Amino acid sequence: MAPPALTPDLIPPPVVEVCARLREKGHRAWVVGGCVRDLLMGRPVSDWDICTSAKPKQTQRAFRKVIPTGIQHGTVTVLWKGEGYEVTTLRGEGEYTDGRRPDEVFFVDDIREDLARRDFTVNAIAYDPIADRLEDPFEGMADLEAGKIRAVGVAAERFAEDGLRILRGARFVATLGFELEADTRAAFFGALDTYAKVSAERIREEWVKTMKARAPSAAFRIMRETGILERTCPLLLATADAPVGARSAWEVSLDALDASRPPPEERLAALLHAVGRPRADEGTFARAGADLLEGWLRELRFSNDERKLITHLIRLHRVDGAAGWSDAEVRRFLQRAGRERVHAVLRLARAVRQAEAGDVAEIDHLKARVEAALLEQVPLTVGELAVNGKDAMDALGGGGRAVGELLRELLDRVVDDPALNEREPLLALLHELAAARKEAS
Repeated sequence: MAPPALTPDLIPPPVVEVCARLREKGHRAWVVGGCVRDLLMGRPVSDWDICTSAKPKQTQRAFRKVIPTGIQHGTVTVLWKGEGYEVTTLRGEGEYTDGRRPDEVFFVDDIREDLARRDFTVNAIAYDPIADRLEDPFEGMADLEAGKIRAVGVAAERFAEDGLRILRGARFVATLGFELEADTRAAFFGALDTYAKVSAERIREEWVKTMKARAPSAAFRIMRETGILERTCPLLLATADAPVGARSAWEVSLDALDASRPPPEERLAALLHAVGRPRADEGTFARAGADLLEGWLRELRFSNDERKLITHLIRLHRVDGAAGWSDAEVRRFLQRAGRERVHAVLRLARAVRQAEAGDVAEIDHLKARVEAALLEQVPLTVGELAVNGKDAMDALGGGGRAVGELLRELLDRVVDDPALNEREPLLALLHELAAARKEAS
């Protein structure tokens, strides 16, 4: 099916008004790149990129409120009707001697020169909503219709300019549901050394964006087949040699990834859940994998909160045998997982079980039991006990580390039997435990 024809009414009025204002001042303006691609595909557009023949100072003079967000590269943010719109002067680029950024940026007058510096043909389409004219010098529309990711111009040259482009290409395979054009795919291999120069922050951002795809596994298959994964996450690549029944942990991980749902941290946990399998046995691989991932996630510049969540989910997602757990064991699982994260742990457990065996009845039953425990408001922390630190100090006749130890011991008893969490019986038990401690010392 051919992409629909673009018309000005498909573009939000404020975006058209920004372009019209530039036209009034004697300049040309286009919406360009990903927003045009998504519009042609009938996908929602959240960010509108505008390019113009106006130089940055001319753009600043055309509007009352302008923020020079990247003026050295020709980009300013125009504040128009309460929203900010990035407006970038048409530009060309010099050599990329570091494989990351151009040595120089210079302004040009021809929209086709600007489009020639872009990565893939489907991102090298521009539309002038005032003249109602589409610019597609590299046949991006045909590639959209064919479902093809093809580099602009000579693929090897595009990838030598910026090594991140091969990772972006893999992402677009997943997020757009397209295939890599043969010459473009072949050029990935020669760009791996340039890719090695890409910053960890930019790689992390691409991985996170990939998690928005309906089936992100397509991107990771491309990464493995073209050598990107070996340069990025050898821990994940090693799962290809770890068996899970008749399959590999790699295949299970990709299926678990596709079975999971956003947010991206949960999908990353699904993808990475088995990295410990090549190094540990069935009972310990989840914990081993989480420990291994701490360093890798730090290298990729994931935040402390993101690292903690991903590794927490991986450590706790193995709930084999949960059908035979006692109520106390269910409460202890809930205690380890935490009220705020237990459903995320269960979602990961379900995605992995679906990928491994297809039967998720045990996980769904555990979820029902966990939800029942949550409704009962079972105490999970010492702060939820019917006694407090002062009570423990009174029972011990002093403070120190023993106070915390005593309260944790008390919590263990309450998790086993939540009916104990009434102040009077809990005080009696507190004094009993304190007396036993004194006697033992």
